[in-house]
Amino acid sequence: MVMEVGRVCIKIAGHEAGRRCVIVEKLDDTFVVVAGVGVKRRRCNIAHLEPTEKKLEIQKGASDEEVKRALEAAGLS
Repeated sequence: MVMEVGRVCIKIAGHEAGRRCVIVEKLDDTFVVVAGVGVKRRRCNIAHLEPTEKKLEIQKGASDEEVKRALEAAGLS
C-alpha cells in the first residue's frame, strides 16, 4: 500500500494506537505527518502505521478541520 497524502491509516504504536488517522504530508521515505479525530497532528514513522485501502481527497497540508470533515463525509470518524 502506498503511503501518500490522503491515505487513511490505523496507528499501531504509541498512546493513540488503534485510532484512525490520515496522512496530510509526506516528509521522506520514513516519516509522514498525520492528523485525525482523536489523533494529534504530528510527525509519525510509517512503521507505526497500518495503511487501509481507503483514500480521502485532501490537499497536502490540509488543516485539522478539513481532515475531520473529510473523515466524517466518508463515514470514518
